[in-house]
Parts: sequence; structure tokens; C-alpha cells
Amino acid sequence: MISADIDDRPRNRTYKARKRPLVRLRFLLWLLVLLVFAAAAVALWVESQYSLVQSRLIPEYAQSLTYELESGSSDAIRFPVQGPFDMRLGYVRMPTFLERLQARGLQVDAQVRMSSPLLQYIDFGLYPPYPEKANAGLEIRDRNSEVIHRMQYPRWAYENFAEIPSIVHQVLIFIEDRDVLNAEYPHRNPAINWHRFIKAGALRVGEYMGLTTDSMGGSTLATQIEKYRHSDDGMTSSVSEKLRQIASASVRAYANGEETMPARRQLVLDYLNTVPLSAAPGYGEVNGLGDGLHVWFGVDPNESNRLLRLQDAEGEELQAQAQALRQVVALMIAHRRPSDYLARSRNQLETLTDSHLRVLAREGFIRPALLNAALEQRLVFRHFQSNPAVTPHPTDKGFNMVRTRLGAMLNASLYDLDRLDLRVQTTLDGELQRTISDHLKNLLQLDYAKAHGLIGEYLLTESQTPHLNYSFTLFETTPTGNRVRVQTDNTDMIFDINESSKLELGSTAKLRVLATYLEIIAEIWYRHHQSKPDALRIVQSSARDVLTRWTLEIMINYPGISLGEMLSEALQRRYSASPAERFFTGGGMHVFGNFKKEDNGRNPSVLESLQESINLPFVRMLRDIMKYSIEYSAMGQQQIMEDESNPRRQELLNRFIERESAVFMRRFWNKYYAKPATERMDAFLSGLKLTPRRLSVIHRYLFPDSDIETFSQFLRKAMPEYGWEKENIPKLYAQYTTDRFSLQDVGYLARVHPLELWLLGYLRAQEKELPMEQLSLSKALDDSAKERREIYNWLMKTKAKNARDSRIRTMLEVEAFSEIHRRWKRLGYAFDHLVPSLATALGSSGDRPAALAEFMGIIQNRGLKMPVYRIDKLEFAENTPYETHLSQKLIEPEQVMDPIVADTLRYALSTVVQNGTGRRIKTIFRADDGEELVVGGKTGTGDNRLVMSGPGGQRVKTRALSRTATFVFYLGDRHFGTITAFVPGNEAQNFSFTSALPVQVLKSMAPMLQPYLGAPGSPINN
Repeated sequence: MISADIDDRPRNRTYKARKRPLVRLRFLLWLLVLLVFAAAAVALWVESQYSLVQSRLIPEYAQSLTYELESGSSDAIRFPVQGPFDMRLGYVRMPTFLERLQARGLQVDAQVRMSSPLLQYIDFGLYPPYPEKANAGLEIRDRNSEVIHRMQYPRWAYENFAEIPSIVHQVLIFIEDRDVLNAEYPHRNPAINWHRFIKAGALRVGEYMGLTTDSMGGSTLATQIEKYRHSDDGMTSSVSEKLRQIASASVRAYANGEETMPARRQLVLDYLNTVPLSAAPGYGEVNGLGDGLHVWFGVDPNESNRLLRLQDAEGEELQAQAQALRQVVALMIAHRRPSDYLARSRNQLETLTDSHLRVLAREGFIRPALLNAALEQRLVFRHFQSNPAVTPHPTDKGFNMVRTRLGAMLNASLYDLDRLDLRVQTTLDGELQRTISDHLKNLLQLDYAKAHGLIGEYLLTESQTPHLNYSFTLFETTPTGNRVRVQTDNTDMIFDINESSKLELGSTAKLRVLATYLEIIAEIWYRHHQSKPDALRIVQSSARDVLTRWTLEIMINYPGISLGEMLSEALQRRYSASPAERFFTGGGMHVFGNFKKEDNGRNPSVLESLQESINLPFVRMLRDIMKYSIEYSAMGQQQIMEDESNPRRQELLNRFIERESAVFMRRFWNKYYAKPATERMDAFLSGLKLTPRRLSVIHRYLFPDSDIETFSQFLRKAMPEYGWEKENIPKLYAQYTTDRFSLQDVGYLARVHPLELWLLGYLRAQEKELPMEQLSLSKALDDSAKERREIYNWLMKTKAKNARDSRIRTMLEVEAFSEIHRRWKRLGYAFDHLVPSLATALGSSGDRPAALAEFMGIIQNRGLKMPVYRIDKLEFAENTPYETHLSQKLIEPEQVMDPIVADTLRYALSTVVQNGTGRRIKTIFRADDGEELVVGGKTGTGDNRLVMSGPGGQRVKTRALSRTATFVFYLGDRHFGTITAFVPGNEAQNFSFTSALPVQVLKSMAPMLQPYLGAPGSPINN
């Protein structure tokens, strides 16, 4: 045994000797691994502190992410699809905007081309690096590229880092990112704070493992900015989104080179200028510290910044500085949950603000005196009802005209429009716009108005000057179209009288009537000018309308007469001004009067009637136009009226029944729809003279299933003073059962319109089956089709021929006015129908100053309807990867009026200024060479009143709704427009001014307008 042990020893020593190198090798390998890990850890630590690798690699890559503005549309551009910042500035909607604008006649002149690396970068899902705008908004420029108005959101912003009070950025970085401005590491990547990132990750792992841990975010200022600007809904929805923020922020930080300190200062500046701070009532979204101070606390940000720059404030200034500091700290805390802290949990925000102030003082950021003062203060929030934070809206009508049109073109609200990164160049002349706007506002002052001749007969009294609204438009004809140079008024309303109103502009309608009259004369001339006199006599003998007979007579008497000569004869044609005649129009007999009684016995020419704006000749002229329109329709009036078997009669009667019955239904619907059942019956009965028979008929129709007791109670309640004991109530109950009478008979017996009764019964039945909100007038009209037809059965009886003829004439008049409307619409009339009445000749159909100006432009341009331009260029997203420039395409003008007709109208309008109602501006306007400019126009006065009549039809009283006076004019060969004086509401009854007032106002503008009118033939600038 001993020898055996001795024999084994050499072998054990050999085994151990062999084992030692393996152990050493493993040790060395583990040591190497540890060294590698240590080296990696050191390298990572060094990289996290100094960003040596990132600062070498990322800048070179970032510099390849370029874009350049080039001519024409781009096929190398990407627009963002999400993000609050990109939504607010309009970048997300740009594809839609561009599509809409191009469909409306604009073309892309220039657009960004992105480099291939940038396209790949964006396609990978990252946010493009470029100098993003702290504040932007709609900017409007005039024809000379001078800024008319600029909207900036946020409204308050620091221009540069140096403007920020040191205490403000110290508070920010202490709360959010304490290393962001550490100058010890000039190349550090500010997009990630490794200490916070690792700690946040570890805490998140702990949450997954079910451990109770405090939550902590790993965000930096850089990633927070990426998040609230570009992430969907401004939220980090996933790990991948967080990585996208980090990557995008890193590339952005190194976009200008290895040194990131300038980028880090920019981060602080951008954060303070753009941090979201919820939305406030009446203001909308709030972004940035400055807007936050103004909106939430109602303070002046400039004053807050002044206070926070003070070094050793004392007394009242110390208290004010403390309050300013408290507000800044509160907002820096609130941005984490702004809707909660700023609207709901304000007490919690107060507590957190105190805690942060104490920590800031402990760390040495604020001195003890300031801390104590700040802790004594309380946050005082703005009271939005008594002190609303409303953004001041511009009242300049030129600016608002552009906003309104642009909003419609882009399908964007004015709120969204004002926040777009968009520059607009308009056709307006900014200097003239301001001059005229100031002048119109100054005319409200008595001394100024008196100095400019506005006090006097047909004008104003001294007490009336402050109450006038004036509006003015001026257009200039250029080779490519009509351009708006001035559009303004003296109101503070966003509403634009020129563009948005429907006003009764009185005798300006006579200009439209005259144009239609001359066009018809021209049509007749063109139709027959090649015919011989004998052929013309044959046509004249069968002509049924006055205008055709008269025109052919002139052509017979003057063979070979030219169109110009024919139209001159038409201007000399005479119409009676007598008011004695009654006119069948609008479904009844009417009489019209002249403004001046001395005109009543006259028989003036058309030209004289235009010059002096005499009413009755134009009423008769419009009647001639109407009869011409009827005769040249599918079938003339005489044939329809004479032949009872003509199927056209039945068609017209059916249309009359549908039209008139629908009018009554609308009237009754508006009266009863919104009322409960009991109130409907009370409203119905309150307008009636009650009798037992009336009440019996009404109740038996509306409540056919009620018993005699209910019937009796109804009668006694409706007429409690009546001696019902002498009435045979059971007999009344049996006599007026519904099945004995038609709806028409029921209406006759009850002395009410049968459709009013039908609707009351209909509403009662329907509300049992449907909620009232599901009922509609259109459904009631559909459901009443049979009844509406039934109540006109009397009209079809043989003895009612006169009644049928009357209604057929009414419908023929309606059709004729549809044709007249078509003619007016072609010449710029703004509305979709005319009142089918001869009163339209005197302005009852209304008009719009801008539409009158467009009509004057057609006359000015010899019948050419030139495109009207108010916007010349649009520039979206300047100096961004989305920059796009657009301009108006040239549109070919349309010949909508014969040039000779237009020339005749232009001449006629010049005589209004030379010899008529516009003579106040005779010889006032001159060209640069001293020659008198040819000036013309048409005046009009509208006195819009609600007339209340008594039982016999006599006028009981009137209530003024508005008073207007307008002058539509041309000044020389290039300029035209309108000037309107307007008083709305019941106050108008105190005014008696006529169209002399706007003519005088235009005269007062002559020194301002004269320099812009230019010499004849001078170059025309767009």
C-alpha cells in the first residue's frame, strides 16, 4: 500500500502541473473580458460625457441632409403627416392646400427639392433637421411687398438667448435638464442625458417586475421639443417613438458642426418660446412662456422680464419681482400637465411652486429675500369672463378681405389661417389703403366732415356725422386683369360691407336695367340688320312686344343704321314719368312714385332719366324688358292667355300652386314649429275673432276623435264669457264633423288659411310618433303635397278664369325675371334670384357694392369680364424643407357684353357726372398732364323700411331697417370702384341723405386719389 502511494505521486504532480496553465488561461481570458468591458464602459462613459464619436460622425451626415428651392413643382419633397407644430404651421396640410389652390387657378412657381439622403432620412421616420421657427403666422403684403399686417404665434417670444433673464433659464434647466448648458463638455450630445436615461430605464424595468418605484422620465429639452412639435398628438406613445425623438434631436444638435453649445442655447430659447401651456377660453392654444404669462396671469411679459433682470430689488419692486418669479416657476412646472395644473389643480400647482422655490434657494439660484417674498405671493389667474384673453383681430378690411378669401380657398378657419407659416402678396396699395381708411374714420368727426362738405341738404346734419358707415373700393385695370387697390370701410367690424352684404342700393339697379335694355335692342338689331325694309315691316306687324316693334320701326325709318346709332336712338327714346298708372306685378297691383314730384308730369328720354335718376321711366322700361323676355320664351304670353286648352297654362298653374302653397307652409312652420302643443293652440286662437261656429269647426278638425264633453270644455274655456246655455252644443258637435267638409271648406268656415289648420293637426299627429327634432319643413312639404293641391281645386273651375289668368301672368313674370336674372348674373350680379317684381328696377332685389364694381369693370373694359385679382402670390413655409411659392395663373378675359353696348353705357354714365346726380365731381379729377379725366357713374339711394298695414290695407306705420346711398364710378380709363354710405337698423329713420353724400365723399378723396390715377397711356404696374 505504501509502495503504491509512492508510485502514484509523480502522476498527480504531472496532472497539477498540466492544470495550472489552463487556470491561468481562463483567468487571463476573464481578465481580458473584464478589461474589454471596462474599456467599453470607460469608452461609453467618455462618449456619454464628451460625445467624441458622435461629434465626429453625425455632423458629416447631417450636412448631407440638404434642400434647395428650385423653379417649378418638386418631385423630391416630403411633407410631415403628424405633430402639433407641423399641424399648426400648416405643413401637414400642404398637399391638400396645394391641390385646392391649383384647382382655383394658382400655379406652383418654385418648390423645395430635398437631397436623396434627406428623403431617405424622412422615409426612415425621422424628423428633418432645419432651423425651426419659434413663432410664425400669416403675413399680408401689398403690391409693393410692404407688410400690411402680420399675425405672429406665439405673440411674445425672446429674439435670442441673451434676451432671456438668467434666472429664467436657470429655473428651466434646474427643473428639466441641469447639464444642458454645461460648458465643460462643448461637444456633448444634448439629446440624451445618460444618467437620467439609465435610471429611467431601470425604474421602468422595476415597474415591469411589479416593484413599487418612483416614476422618472428620461427626456431632455431636446427630445421634449421633438415630442411636442413632431410626435403624434405631442405624445411619446412607444419606445420606438422615443428613439425617433432621440435620433432626430441628435442630428439636429450637430447640424451646424461638432460644437453643440450654440445648439444647446438654442434649445433653451426654443423651449421657452414654444413650450405648450394648454388652451385658454377665447384665446386658443397657448405656447411659450411669454404667451403663458399674458394669457394665464394677465401680465405683460416685457414687464415680467424687466423685473426678473433686477439684481437687488427692494420694496414694491421686490414684491413684483417675486410674483413674476413665482409665475415663471409655476409655468415651468405646469407644462408637464398643463391642462390639469392650469385649469383644475391650481392648489396643487401652488404647493409645487413653493417646493421648487425652496429647492432653488437651497441650491443658490435665488437669494433669501427673493425666496421669502415669493413664498408670500399667491398665483392670481386671469378671470376669462371679466377679462378675456382675446387675440385682437385686425379690422382693416383689405386684410380681412384677403383672410376671408384665402380661408375659403384653403378650407381653413380664420383661427387656423392666422397660424399658418404663410406670406401673401396682395394687389392692395398699402399706403393708399391706409390713407383712405384714415380719411373715412375721420369723417365721423364733425369738424373734419364739415371741412369736407358733408353737412347740408341731401347730406348730413351736424349731429349725424358720428353714425355713418362708409365703404370704398378701388380697382385698377391692368393688361392681365382687374386688381383691387383699395378695399376698406370705417367700421371696426370684421364684416365687410363691400364683399359680404346684401343692401338695397336703390337706383344703381337702373344701371342694370339700362344695360339689359340696350342689350335687347342690340339683339334685335343683330337679328334683323341685314333685312330689307319690306321684310322688317312684315316682322314688325306680327311682333307682340314693344321693344321689338320700336327697334324695327327705327330700322325701317333709317335703313342701314349702325348698332352705335341704334343704341344712341335707344338712349333718346322717351318713357312717361307719370305715377298715375297701376302696374300688375309681384302677383298684385302696385303704384310707384318719383323722388321729385316735379318729375311726375315729364316724358323724359332714357338718358335724361338716367342722369336725374327718375323712377317711373325705369319701371316702364323693365316692364318692356319683361314682356320681351316672355314673348321670346318657348311660347308668348298672348297665345297662352287666349287659349284655354293650351297645356302650358296647366303647367304654369301647377307651378304657381306649388310656389304659393310652399310660401304659406314656410310661414306657418316658422310660426308654430318651435312651440309646445298648448302654446301652438293659444298662438293660433289669439289672432282670431272667436265665434261658436269658428271654434266648433277648428276643434272638430284638429281633434276629430274627442267626445262631446271634451268639445264642450274647449268651447267654454276659449270663450268663458259667452252664454253657452243658449247654444245647442250637441248640434254644433254633430254639424261640423270632419268627414262632411273638404280641407278647403274647413278653412272657409273657420275663416283661416286651410294649410294653417292642416299644419297644426299634422304637428299634433307627428309629435306622437317622432321627436320634434326629427321633423323638418321639407318633410312637412312632402307630406302636404296632396292637401296643398286640394285647396286650389277652386282655381280649376270654369268661372275662375280671371283668377287663373292672374296667376298665369304672375308665373310668366316669374319666368321672365329668371331670364333677366340670367342676364344680370352674367354681368356680375351676386345673388341667386331677383324679386319677380317691377320694383326690382328701383333696387328691391338688392345688390352688393363689390358686384356693382365688377359690373362697372365690364363697362370700363368694353364688355370684357376681366379676372379680378386680390391675391398675387403665396409663399408657404419660407426657409424650411417645405417651402413652396405660388402665383396666379393668367386667365383669359371673357366677352360678356357687346363692346358697342359697353361704350354706349360708358357714355351714358359720363353724362350722369356732367349733367346729372353725380355732377359734384365734374372737372375734379385730372390726368398728370392736366387734362380732365373722363369720369362717369351711377348713384343710388336705398331706404329699406318694413311697412305695417291696417285691416283696409292702409299704411299704419313703418320701421326703418337701413338707409344706403351708393355711387359706382369709373375714373379715366384704368380705375373704377364704389363708395357707399350706410346706416343700419332703426336709427336709419333719422337720416334723409341721398346719393349726393357718397359723391361728396368721393370728391373729398380727390387729393388722395389723384396721384394714383396716372397719365393716360402710362405704364401699368401689376
